[in-house]
Formats: sequence, C-alpha cells, structure tokens
Amino acid sequence: MPTGGYENAGYRRLFDGDGLTYGLGFPLTGANRSVPDVERECQLATRAETLGFEGLWARDVPTFWPKFGDAGQTFDTWPWLSYVASHTDEIALGTASVILTLRHPVHVAKSAATVDQLSDGRLVMGVATGDRDPEFPAFGVERETRGDRFREAVDTLRTIWREEYPELEGEWGRLEGDLEVVPSPTTATIPLVPTGNARQSREWIADHGDGWLFYHLPEPTLESYIDDWRAMAGEKPFSIAIRVAFADDPTADPEPLHLGYRAGLEWFQDYFRRLEAYGVDHVIVSIENEVPEDALERFADGIF
Repeated sequence: MPTGGYENAGYRRLFDGDGLTYGLGFPLTGANRSVPDVERECQLATRAETLGFEGLWARDVPTFWPKFGDAGQTFDTWPWLSYVASHTDEIALGTASVILTLRHPVHVAKSAATVDQLSDGRLVMGVATGDRDPEFPAFGVERETRGDRFREAVDTLRTIWREEYPELEGEWGRLEGDLEVVPSPTTATIPLVPTGNARQSREWIADHGDGWLFYHLPEPTLESYIDDWRAMAGEKPFSIAIRVAFADDPTADPEPLHLGYRAGLEWFQDYFRRLEAYGVDHVIVSIENEVPEDALERFADGIF
C-alpha cells in the first residue's frame, strides 16, 4: 500500500470525514468545446468552496477531437490548477484524469509537485491511460502499450517523488543518479487514483493506487464494484463521476443522460443517500444548467 500521500491536505479534505463528499468538474460554466470565461470560472470555483464543495477537478485533454464531443476545460491541466489555487484557499484540487501514457513522467512529476507546492498540498491526482484514439499516433504511442506504460509511469512518479537523485530506467528514458527533479511534493507522494480499469487488474489498482475513481455505473453494478474493492483495498476511497441535470419539477423521475441523470431534486436526494450507503466516498459532479450559479446553490442547499 502506498504511504505518505495520506498526509496530503487535498486527500484529507476529500476523504478524512465519515460521510460522502462532493466535488465539481471543470468547466463549471459548461463551456467544454471552446475557451471558457476565466473570470467566471474562478468566481464559480470560489463560490463552490464557500458553499462547502470539497474538490475541484480538472480534466487532461491534450487535443480536441470533435467525434468525442468535448475538449475538457480547454486549458492545460497544470497552469489551470495553479491559477485556480491562487483563487481558492482550502478546497482540494484534483486531476480527472492525467493521461500518463501521453505525458513524459519527469514532466508530470515536476508539474504535479509544482501545483502541490503552490496550493499548500491540495493536489490529488486521478490518473488514466487515455481513450481518444487519434491522440496516440499524435504522440507516437502505440495504443496496445497503454497498460505497460501506465504501470511504468506510476512506479516512476513514486520513485522520483520519494528519492533524491533517483536511478531508474524505462521506455521514457533513464535517470542515472546525477539529476534530481525539483520541487518535491509537500508530502512523500502525491496521491494517485487510477481512473476506470486503466488496463490493469483490480488487484493491481488496489495495491498501487491511493483510491479508485470510476465513471457513473448502474446501481447494482456499482454495489458489486464497491464490495470487490473493499475486499481487496480495505478502506481506500472509492469515487465516481456523474452528470447531474435538475428538472424543473422537484418530484420528477430520472431520465438517463450519458454518464448521469436528469431528475427532480427529491430523486437526487435519495440517490446520493444510496451512494453513501453503498460506500461511495466522493462524487465528482458535473452540473448542467443554463445558470451555473443557481445550479451550485440548488445542489448545495438540497443535497448537502
């Protein structure tokens, strides 16, 4: 089991309590095909912290592929989270998720530690293998090697963060003990949370991850996943991401959306209570509403 990451302030913010915690996924304005309004995004981020949301999560989308449908929050993950850190105080800052197969691990180690330092230890890293097919040839990476590259990257990050002048070698290159990657994180390691199956066995994820982040799942499937996770990983946290759209009628039954639901507030209140009972520790919510400020207020007032 990885150690040290549990002292990270962001990880404690998300997972130290007994109940379900809530985070938000950027872009908070919903602008995921064009450049979002930076001032409005930061105003919403500050308001989310005031309302009691525990995390703000930025996706890592190197390129825009129209067939896939969105460009994430558009801005590169690391400078964006550094900017958000300067406009917030205590809320956790997460990546959901860094595509380790398409990034050089030395760059990731340095960039992540920089954000962690600038945010006083608030960074938690969701990490993934990538799922946009055209990006792999764009980066000169064979899709079939994703699983191996992911494992190697996780091991490399842990080593770089924990050792001075490390000696290690991989497909990415070689460190011979005469170079150190600075800065170091605020704790022994930044928490790493694999996303989805990451081309790994559940046993590997349980052993090497500081938690598990999954997508929205039907409730019976979710229950079985959490049961398996607890058997293998003990109390390591389990998180999911979900889209939420509030119907005008608070009593409206749910209508499926891609990775979520449109429903009345009352149904969502019951739904999140069930998630907590299943053992979900944190939910990353993408709220769909023409007036994001109203949606954040409605969620906080009605769900927390």
